[in-house]
Amino acid sequence: MSLLKRLESEQKTSTVPSLAKETGIRVQRKEEYLLLKTKIHHRLVQEMGQADHSTAVDLEKLRTKVDEIVQGFFASSAHLFPKGDQQKLVSEVLAEAVGYGPIQPLIEDPSVSEIMVNGPKKVYVERSGKLELTEVFFRDDSHVEHIIEKIVAPLGRRIDESMPMVDARLPDGSRVNAVIAPLALDGPALTIRKFSKDPLTVDNLIQYGSLNREMARFLEACVNASLNIIVSGGTGSGKTTMLNILSSFIPEAERIVTIEDAAELQLRQEHVVRLETRPPNIEGRGAISIRDLVRNSLRMRPDRIVVGEVRSGEALDMLQAMNTGHDGSLTTGHANGPRDMLARLETMVLMSGMDLPVRAIREQIASAVDLIAHQARLKDGSRKVTHITEVQGMEGEVIVLQDIFLFKQTGLDQNGRVQGNFLCTGLRPKFMSKMEDAGIQLPHSLFLSSML
Repeated sequence: MSLLKRLESEQKTSTVPSLAKETGIRVQRKEEYLLLKTKIHHRLVQEMGQADHSTAVDLEKLRTKVDEIVQGFFASSAHLFPKGDQQKLVSEVLAEAVGYGPIQPLIEDPSVSEIMVNGPKKVYVERSGKLELTEVFFRDDSHVEHIIEKIVAPLGRRIDESMPMVDARLPDGSRVNAVIAPLALDGPALTIRKFSKDPLTVDNLIQYGSLNREMARFLEACVNASLNIIVSGGTGSGKTTMLNILSSFIPEAERIVTIEDAAELQLRQEHVVRLETRPPNIEGRGAISIRDLVRNSLRMRPDRIVVGEVRSGEALDMLQAMNTGHDGSLTTGHANGPRDMLARLETMVLMSGMDLPVRAIREQIASAVDLIAHQARLKDGSRKVTHITEVQGMEGEVIVLQDIFLFKQTGLDQNGRVQGNFLCTGLRPKFMSKMEDAGIQLPHSLFLSSML
């Protein structure tokens, strides 16, 4: 209040003091609102215990009870809040009891694709590829940690000082990453990448302008011909979405084994075996890595192996699987372009601990990988397949790449949206004979050059 008085005395005719006073009142009311919500939540715990209210009947009982408690607090106290705050309190207390607290409305909002909690007072979301600061906040660091624990505990994961990072998932498949102290310096950091309840289809990507119909038809033919494909791209470029779509082209009759850190692929085929890594226990033992699962999957009679992402030594096992009769395998990797993806594969193979010469690694890559589909997240937030590139083989010490389709940016419109065209280079891939052996015929017109 002393600051407000000083501002009033310095600028009596200015609008700044009134604004500062208004802000102070808003902060005070926010604190009163938080205190009231905490009291209601404590009363609810006292009266109903902390049982699991996950069924529809229990949730209805819980809502009725919360409504009674809220009405009681409003009737017996001098809190002067707008009438709409009563229903808001009910929803928020319910979210604390059976949901994920302050971020529950964001999780339920279909327009939000990603939620980023940077400490208790800063919660950002991504909408249409753009970041926005929300008005959502937590009470303190312990409140954020409580929500993180609520997410990871049912999955058998843990997060504490000895293991302050965790990857997990929500029941709907959304990917969760959390980091707490001592690693997170400004409060616990929680990132949730949401996935649509109905997985996107290739028609959706064509509609959104992520690729054109000719590129989609070509990719479908490549999957049906059992080509080994890597989807490359940066963080948030849509690699997992593309992997889901490519996987949807796999024939129903084939046995698919998926391997992921946190299961998020949404395959619709009947014959799918889903495997997920396991972190070490409290004694630091029992960890099962992606590399372990890739090696084990070779004994499971797979027709296709789909690895969510290769990050380190498992790249060698994946390449060996591709080279030993497991054609049609799919995976993703972080890279800035098709050529960069090959360089990263080399590095990841070296991370396996095998002392292999560079030429031998490159020969493995050139023999195993048939196609790289590269995705990029552009300046306006849109995601596009910028390269569909064939791996043709070796020439001397270099792996030869040949672009089949490209996205060429021509500029920005007046609203800052990226403008450009999908182009065909006019070159037929060398693996066309493999497609024809599989009974797949693509028209010559599909590869007519549009570069001019």
